[in-house]
Amino acid sequence: MTLRSRLLLAQSPLAVALAVVAVFSVLSTHQLGRAGERILSDNYRSVLAAQRMKESIERLDSGALFVVIGEPERGLALAREHRPAFEHELQIEEQNITETGEAEATRKLREAWTRYQADYDAFLRLQPGELRERYLSVLQPGFTTVKAAADGILTMNQDAMVLKSIRVRRESEFAETVVVVGVLAALMVGLVASAALTARVVRPVAVLGQAVRRLGQGDYAVRARVPVGGGSEIAQLAMDFNAMAESLQRYRDSSLGELLEAQLAAQATIDSLPDPVVVFDSAGKLVNANRAAEQLLNLRAADGSLSAAPPAVRERVQAIRDEVLAGAPSVQPRGFEDALVVEAADGNRALLPRANPVSSDEGQLLGVTVLLQDITRIRRFDELKDDLVATVAHEFRTPLTSLRMAIHLLAEQTVGPLNEKQLDLVDAAREDCERLQGIVDDLLDLARIRSGRLELHPREVSTELLLDQAREATAEGSEQRRTPVEVQVEPGAEVVMADPDRIDLALTNLLTNAIRHGPPGRPVQVRASRGDGGVRIEVHDEGSGIAPEHQARLFEKFYRVPGSAPGGAGLGLSIVRDVVEAHGGKVGVQSTPGAGTTFWLELPDARSAPDASRAVS
Repeated sequence: MTLRSRLLLAQSPLAVALAVVAVFSVLSTHQLGRAGERILSDNYRSVLAAQRMKESIERLDSGALFVVIGEPERGLALAREHRPAFEHELQIEEQNITETGEAEATRKLREAWTRYQADYDAFLRLQPGELRERYLSVLQPGFTTVKAAADGILTMNQDAMVLKSIRVRRESEFAETVVVVGVLAALMVGLVASAALTARVVRPVAVLGQAVRRLGQGDYAVRARVPVGGGSEIAQLAMDFNAMAESLQRYRDSSLGELLEAQLAAQATIDSLPDPVVVFDSAGKLVNANRAAEQLLNLRAADGSLSAAPPAVRERVQAIRDEVLAGAPSVQPRGFEDALVVEAADGNRALLPRANPVSSDEGQLLGVTVLLQDITRIRRFDELKDDLVATVAHEFRTPLTSLRMAIHLLAEQTVGPLNEKQLDLVDAAREDCERLQGIVDDLLDLARIRSGRLELHPREVSTELLLDQAREATAEGSEQRRTPVEVQVEPGAEVVMADPDRIDLALTNLLTNAIRHGPPGRPVQVRASRGDGGVRIEVHDEGSGIAPEHQARLFEKFYRVPGSAPGGAGLGLSIVRDVVEAHGGKVGVQSTPGAGTTFWLELPDARSAPDASRAVS
């Protein structure tokens, strides 16, 4: 029998046992999953319906009280809203009867609700002087009866959910015990079978292993000598090993000088680079560092680690190295905000790290190269540019305010009458002034964000409230273009962790952008849904769309799509990106020419967002 056959035979008991355990585990898991689904389908919808019916009947009772105190319009508004809502939920409950006694309870609730509606209609037809007595004697007891009936259905389904959950937990504990015992038994059988065969094959393997160790130590003259009875596979492996040792010896004798020369040339090449470069092997060990890395970061390849580097550099380089070793194709910086500041003899340096894998011709990962690009001068120029923009925008505000006031006085004809043509010119000037004021405001907002003076104070905020505020802020533009804004908040996305004042700026910019570029008369759709670790807000317009070659630059400062309608300086989306990323979120766009555009942003919810306030950097 060959070595392969023996190994397969030794592993077969373990494989069979594990297969049995796996089948049982799959069946148990499937059964438990179906049990959970049954709980949700049988009881959860009834619980939800009962809760909503209670809420609706309470609002109806409140409406009756409004009528009693002399505010019939508010009371009738509540009645119109919540009577259909109660009826809808009651019909759902009548179609979802799953528990013993639930049908009788639902029938009583239907009877009580029918009586209450009749009493409610009669109540509304009474004169004001008769309302209070009729409410106390008839309507209020009817309200108590309906609410108690809904409470009974709610309690019945909640108790059923608890009992079913206990039963599922017991079944889960039993399945867990069986799986653990089966795995242990399979492990014991496999160990015993493997040990029996290992004792017979260990001798020739040990001989071959000793030869391998000597070869690894540089003894290329070593040869493996396996006994004839060692097994055909081991003998063949020894022959292949001997052939490999001979080839290595010949290669070493013929190519050692060339390899050394190539290594020296490669080292000289990376030493000539002005930016620090560090190289890691596939295990994450430091194997090379150029002269700039040694001088600026105090790194030595002989150390084999980054322990001598500044803490900020060490943590960041280790993080991107591990990301590439984990399978990432590369790690590129997002922008200047990812730069690391390092102290140097001639002043602080700003280094922008990026990592790329080192692979063989066969695609095997051999290591990671990390380049820390020196962007000190570039970053300084960018800061000077931002300072210039902020200064110019600030200086614009005072004369622009005076100009807007003067044009407003002319338009209102405060200083004298104007003819129709003059009024048209003044209106055009006022519109351009308002557009210029919006550009100046965007510039100042962008300057505050980039300078780090914009403080964030995140807290739990209603998603619907944020979207409603943004819709109100853009109501004037929406009415002018006859573009309604439709808001939808899905379950699970009701609350986000954000600074409401700052995130309102981002949402308003997205809505303004969608209203401006969407076709008049077609709605802009805003949808909030649950995403991975947070809330995803999408703003969709039905405009002409954006070509793929322009989408990658939409969030850059001052970038505007060629041929787009006038109306801004290309700063709104840049502000959106900076505000959302400051909250720890993400922003993006999905668009197809002719099929509209969807801008989306993801914000953390209360479970995944950081608690502390922070500043935009």
